[in-house]
Amino acid sequence: MKNKYKALTLLFAFISILLSSAYLFLPNHFQSLDSRVRDFYFKFRGPEKASDQVVIIDIDEKSIKELGQWPWERDKFAQILTNLTNNGAGIIGLDIVFAEADKTSPSKFAKKWDMDYKNLPDYDLMLSQTVAQTPTILGYVFDFAENDNKNDAPQIPAIFIEKNKKATEYLPLAKGVLTNIEIIQDSGYSSGYMNNIPDETGIIRSVPLMIKYDDVIYPSLAFEMFRIASNANKVITSYSDAGIEYVSMAKKNINSDRFGRVHINFRGPFKSYQYISAVDVYNNVDIRKDIEGKFVLIGTSAYGLMDLRSTPMDSVIAGVEIHANLIDNLLNEDMLIKPSWSEIVDLFMIFIIVSLSMFVYSRLSIVPLLVSFLSTLVLILYANYYLLFTQFVIVNSIFPIIAIFLSLTGVLGVNFMFEFRQKEMVKGKFASKVSASVMEDILKHPESNALEGAEREITVFFSDVRNFTNISEAMGNAKALIKFMNEIMEPMTEIIIDEKGTVDKYIGDAIMAYWNAPLDVDNHADRAVRASLKQLHALQALNVKLRSELEFENVTKMADKNNVAIVDIGIGLNSGVAIVGEMGSTKRSDYTVIGDPINLGARLESLCKYYNSRLNISNFTKEKLTGDYIYRFLDLVTVKGKAEPIEIWQIHDFDRDGEEPLFYSSREELKKELEYYNKAIELYKSANFKDALKIFKDINSWENKSNLKIYDIYIERCEHYIEVPPENFNGVFVHTTKG
Repeated sequence: MKNKYKALTLLFAFISILLSSAYLFLPNHFQSLDSRVRDFYFKFRGPEKASDQVVIIDIDEKSIKELGQWPWERDKFAQILTNLTNNGAGIIGLDIVFAEADKTSPSKFAKKWDMDYKNLPDYDLMLSQTVAQTPTILGYVFDFAENDNKNDAPQIPAIFIEKNKKATEYLPLAKGVLTNIEIIQDSGYSSGYMNNIPDETGIIRSVPLMIKYDDVIYPSLAFEMFRIASNANKVITSYSDAGIEYVSMAKKNINSDRFGRVHINFRGPFKSYQYISAVDVYNNVDIRKDIEGKFVLIGTSAYGLMDLRSTPMDSVIAGVEIHANLIDNLLNEDMLIKPSWSEIVDLFMIFIIVSLSMFVYSRLSIVPLLVSFLSTLVLILYANYYLLFTQFVIVNSIFPIIAIFLSLTGVLGVNFMFEFRQKEMVKGKFASKVSASVMEDILKHPESNALEGAEREITVFFSDVRNFTNISEAMGNAKALIKFMNEIMEPMTEIIIDEKGTVDKYIGDAIMAYWNAPLDVDNHADRAVRASLKQLHALQALNVKLRSELEFENVTKMADKNNVAIVDIGIGLNSGVAIVGEMGSTKRSDYTVIGDPINLGARLESLCKYYNSRLNISNFTKEKLTGDYIYRFLDLVTVKGKAEPIEIWQIHDFDRDGEEPLFYSSREELKKELEYYNKAIELYKSANFKDALKIFKDINSWENKSNLKIYDIYIERCEHYIEVPPENFNGVFVHTTKG
């Protein structure tokens, strides 16, 4: 028990230091997760009633349809401002920038064509005069990339003071500015920038109250409208060692984070505020009751004008509505607070949560532990939600959640080590008797008694690399030879595993595998054949790859000299009932298979050389196949050490319409050849050696034939039997060697 508490103490220190380091040094990696948790809180809370003191005049699709394509002639916009003012708008903010002159102005046309333009209307002048006569706050845009917009920013009729400012700069620093044309900009009482800056996830969750440009502080559009409405002529930004502490004006403190950003308490999704179509204002529809004495923002929700943003409450919202939310928050003093000391609190909470969680979890059994964990998780989520929407305080959500997850995982790990140590010792001894994969299967299914050995029907697989002696001699380097073999074994093994086979062992340049043990595999014979044919198909790409590698150059030259592929393989498959189980000594053992079917599978592989085939199967395997394949009967034989005759079949390839068979140019020609060949085989089996010989010789004379050696074999046999007629011929050939 003492060792357990020591382990828990070390674990507490490790988790606390790990999370604290991640919080301090990798903040961006976790900030998006933390923000998404808060987004969930917003959606769970749902919409709130938005302030009726903020109204949006919308340049919407309806307005564009009636007043024409944007940008409108500025006399129309001047009329909108005039109508808003006449209807009692308290203050008007433009989420628009007039960066170029109005090219539709009659005076501009006349001047361009050297006509008398003095008595013609100038729409830019009309708008500038209207701006000067109305409570309009202009908008402009700061640029944060290096560019040529090195213009002067608009003058702000207020004093901005930085109190206790240190050397470190916390406000965003702009590198350029895009303002209205001079005649309009100079006519405005004041201006505010329109920038809404999304975070790394592309969602706007906070906005900067102020931005610094050329060492001068400038307010946002919403903040400037609020300042003017509050009759404040002075704004003080107070600093602490951690950054901005608060922003104050007119005896009010505005809570921001240490970078001067306000985290918006969004009221709801798109159109949470009252929207009035701009064309209705232009047509002077009665809107006095809707706008009198209120904050009026002019912006657009039209998709074509591309001023759409994402917030925690909605993936698509008009940019102007973000200004509306900020004004609403400033009016009601319920913006979310992320104070400069929040990082200290977050770190403290990490230590408290880890220590309490581990103290409680380590004393509980599994069921109460899980209940306690879920309770802690719910408590943390509720506490964060409560602080966010009742106290308007932002605390980190993701690190406390990670802390309890790691605490739970750590305690379960320690319990596993100490409380289940006896089981681990048994498992360790068990692992010494079986291979890792088999051990896991036995542990999951202890009722199987796999170690005791059992008889199972399996399909066994043997493959062998052709000309391996020549390859190893040409390689001349053990390290290169091993790499060469690994290049071959890797894709071949993957194919076997993909077809649910079990690789038993690697025997030099050979692979032994089997299907249907230790787990049941449906259609195991077909899977073995599919794996074999896939390996043969993979040889072409593998040979190209090996040929391209310089360290195998000698092998390539050897193959070219002998007119053979760099890599070729022979495969033997057999199906039957074998003994499967753990075999070996007490010190070293392995789960494997033994029995006659395994020996026969090895013989079939070795006979690939004799018959010049690449895939030999027994009749026992053929009887179990359900797929479509192109077969060739090779022989009826007794192999060395066996008295019972078996049929040996070659599989050329899959029998698929539209696909040409492997190593052969025409599927139809191959089938024609095999049909003619099978006729000769039937004659041979019936001891009609003369007629069989004629057919074998005929096919052997063909330029394109699918097996270069099988016809020589049968021609030799027929000639021998014609010369020395056998007694009681049964078609069986006796192999006295292994291959």
